[in-house]
Amino acid sequence: MAKFVYSMQNILDMKEKLERQEKNDYSRANVRLLEAQDELERLKDRQIEQEEKLRQNLKESMQVLQIKEAENGVEVIKMYVKQQMLCVKQRERELEEARTRLALAMRERKTFEKLREKAFQQFMEEENKKEQKEVDELVSFRHGSKIESED
Repeated sequence: MAKFVYSMQNILDMKEKLERQEKNDYSRANVRLLEAQDELERLKDRQIEQEEKLRQNLKESMQVLQIKEAENGVEVIKMYVKQQMLCVKQRERELEEARTRLALAMRERKTFEKLREKAFQQFMEEENKKEQKEVDELVSFRHGSKIESED
């Protein structure tokens, strides 16, 4: 039996490599998103702490300087939270883009795998036809030899 050689194997290999690369990119984008979300949670916790500190300052003392510092601290943290929320949204967009590229790479790889399977099936059919032809020729030869021996 002849060996099956897929003419587009190098393209299939390239598609598989591209898919692995897209999976890695997707994983990195996911990690960046998780890190941004963690940072956002830390900032929100810090904001809650600053607001509590401000409330304590308002209850305990009436020193305007301490109250202003606490208010400024809360405002700064709120600004950081807003910036981090924008960062999280950006990371979510990057993750979605990576997911789209990964899906496309997977579709392309599957397409070439199906083409390879069809080519293999066609190869097997051709090999079966060749084998059947050889068997028929052998049977015809033996049958013809048997008839000649009887004459």
